[in-house]
Amino acid sequence: MHPLLAEFLGTMLLILLGNGVVANVILNKTKGNGGGWIVITTGWALAVFVGVVVAGPYSGAHLNPAVTLALAIAGKFAWASVPLFILAQLLGAMTGAFLVWFYYKDHMDITGDPGLIQACYCTAPAIRNNGRNLGSEVIGTFVLLFTIFYFTGAELGEEKTPVGMGSLGALPVALLVLAIGLSLGGTTGYAINPARDLGPRIMHAILPVKGKAGNGWDYAWIPVAGPFIGAAIAAVLYLCLQPAIK
Repeated sequence: MHPLLAEFLGTMLLILLGNGVVANVILNKTKGNGGGWIVITTGWALAVFVGVVVAGPYSGAHLNPAVTLALAIAGKFAWASVPLFILAQLLGAMTGAFLVWFYYKDHMDITGDPGLIQACYCTAPAIRNNGRNLGSEVIGTFVLLFTIFYFTGAELGEEKTPVGMGSLGALPVALLVLAIGLSLGGTTGYAINPARDLGPRIMHAILPVKGKAGNGWDYAWIPVAGPFIGAAIAAVLYLCLQPAIK
């Protein structure tokens, strides 16, 4: 396992399970049809858990270009590795979206609603307002990254001996994504991850998806720019709040 392969596989699993739960809930004649928002947000949180479990020991499980950017700004990740990590994440997201298409193709073919089919790939606003939609993505990603900066490991005793939590170490970020989805996801679908939206959007454009009508390119910049802006703000604020080095 290589860090770049870990980012690819982790992001692929994230999108396969995350977009997979969306498809299961909204496409016609699936077993999960009509499951609702709670099922979708829970599914996305567990998708994050799976991706982090796989990639965490090898790459730190960024799985998100905004995370990679924020860590680089904060001095916790090498700038030279940023482009390769983002490329691996984007390719992983595209592969995950392809697998969702293959898995749910029969159900997409009989759904007929282009908007529902597109929702199995990428996000769209509930009410189109570019400024507020961008703000939603900025704030959601800020919450994600600012909280991640304050995650701490388990410790024992006065010596604060680190205690490894194994795969359970992925649980905090999964719960964080669940909280963001439940509280802040209703406006734009909480992309909070440029690769999560752009990679599947590209696949929606190039795959032979029956009945698709446009790919929402006029909106696509928002779930890319918003997370990057929110991540940068979170990283800068985190640095400002660190105790001065004497």
